[in-house]
Amino acid sequence: MIFDKIGVQVPKILLPKAGTDMQKWAVIACDQYTSDRGYWQRLEKQTAGAISTLKLIFPEVNLEDDDAEERIVNINRAMEKYLTDGSLVEQPPGFILVDRKTCEVDSRKGLILALDLEQYDYNKGAQSLIRATEGTILDRLPPRIKVRRNAPIELPHIMVLIDDPQRTVIEPLFEERLDSVYDFELLENGGHLKGYRIDQPELINRIAGALEKLADPAAYKARYQVDDAVMLYAMGDGNHSFATAKAIWEQLKEEARDKQAIMNHPARFALVELVNVHDPGLEFEAIHRVLFGVSAEPLTAQMESFFAARGTPLTLTPCADLAAAEALAAGAENAHAFPVVFAGQYGVCSVANPEYTLVVATLQACLDRFLQDNPNARIDYIHGSKAVTELGSAADGAGFYLPAISKHDLFKTIVLDGALPRKTFSMGEADEKRFYLECRLIKE
Repeated sequence: MIFDKIGVQVPKILLPKAGTDMQKWAVIACDQYTSDRGYWQRLEKQTAGAISTLKLIFPEVNLEDDDAEERIVNINRAMEKYLTDGSLVEQPPGFILVDRKTCEVDSRKGLILALDLEQYDYNKGAQSLIRATEGTILDRLPPRIKVRRNAPIELPHIMVLIDDPQRTVIEPLFEERLDSVYDFELLENGGHLKGYRIDQPELINRIAGALEKLADPAAYKARYQVDDAVMLYAMGDGNHSFATAKAIWEQLKEEARDKQAIMNHPARFALVELVNVHDPGLEFEAIHRVLFGVSAEPLTAQMESFFAARGTPLTLTPCADLAAAEALAAGAENAHAFPVVFAGQYGVCSVANPEYTLVVATLQACLDRFLQDNPNARIDYIHGSKAVTELGSAADGAGFYLPAISKHDLFKTIVLDGALPRKTFSMGEADEKRFYLECRLIKE
């Protein structure tokens, strides 16, 4: 069943067979702990001998390893094996209602469904029903495309947001009597996860109706004071995974001999978790930056030169510790100020008369130029200030602490200003990221 107006397909979800150790089955998103091999090595030990989504994903910490091609082959083999040996069981068409307790919040609610990639465009200035919230880094797509191209199934860590302040779509479903499909503790401080089956036609139609009301053009115009095309969905987590699904779909369409028949291909849709941006359990955290392979003095000099050339001079003020740096940055006026740690020394960078609205945009423009001019340096995007401190305190490290944006302003900002700079925000800390669990066939 497809609801074209709202870009929703009612999917046939694949779940692990009865008796599966769900704690070993579900693992965290592949783009987490990208500088912590120890985390992923612990997962390998904890899931050894069990069926697990760890065998179906490519952790980004391993992307630059020499065995990348072999890993991809093994991933596809494991997918085929789980399909043929009965490890994965196809469910009746329906949604899954999700309730996640994390180490930070008691409840974060979501709804698993499939979205139509025909109604998504990640390009700048897009006016599609589904839109990117941050700039898509195109050079991050090829390795993901390699993994998905021959994969028979998809398993998402994608979370897509809706702007539903009256809580009309997801929250009322928790008042219904629904069958439980899973209820278990997650690995590695991931919290607790519950899932409930929604396959009743009346409930599915009610969900679709509520989404259609959010997408009503008149209501949209009144909400945002614009005459633009409606944006019903905004990417939360997993932007590049969703963009990868879109790229594969576009390739399939281009290669298809029967242009009409291809529109029924399962790869036209992508499985996601839908989350209300106003859910009290959804927290927006900053995504910080860490540079590796740098020296403090040349880095500082190049940053000062970059901002001076733009007429937005940078001042670096040393501080005794992070608390002092955070206090100084918070008190800045008419400037973008952010704490830093360069080889263990704290300070505050203050950029006067900034060109951009967001602090992250001011910093990212500078870091992009620095990385272009210094190919031996490397950047990572970090969730949590503790990891920034640890990594930025290395002799050849530099850490940049950034503020979080308000989640309640996200949709209006995207509608009015377009996609934000890449890696602007994170929905929760690393341990709160979505775990892989539900799957779906994407091959005919």
